[in-house]
Amino acid sequence: MSEPQLFSDLESLGAGWAILEHAAVFTVEESAQLHADMPGAHTKNLFLKDAKGGFWLVTVRHDLRVDLKALAGVLEAKKFSFGKAEDMEALLGVTPGAVTPLAAINDKDCRVRVVLDKALADAASVNVHPLRNTATVGLSGQDLQRALAHWNHPAVLAEIPERP
Repeated sequence: MSEPQLFSDLESLGAGWAILEHAAVFTVEESAQLHADMPGAHTKNLFLKDAKGGFWLVTVRHDLRVDLKALAGVLEAKKFSFGKAEDMEALLGVTPGAVTPLAAINDKDCRVRVVLDKALADAASVNVHPLRNTATVGLSGQDLQRALAHWNHPAVLAEIPERP
């Protein structure tokens, strides 16, 4: 799907959002400069594959160091590893650096389970990419969940375990 379709869907759901255009960012460190320009919860996204071949997109706050072994237990999944870029592109239509829960709009076969950190679920503003890493969109955690459900990807809300 295209970005205009994404925003059309958000508008039809009554979701409010703000967008900030910026230079391409590929890492959490590169995006740190945006935090002052865009209030709210900043995120990072992990595209994972479990030992049974299932795909997961996990969205957490930007500074959380996720314990993947413990996360697999929380989500009742077999061992996690990072998914391949080719799978991300085929399933979600985005490239590394631009991964976002909003890419669920592109997963028509519902092969990717979307997990949202409980800490973000009720946030007034959750900042994510709009299918590209040259902009950041802020929308409420509730609106994000509504959009995911609309695209047949209801978010799994989870307490995300942190590495010691």
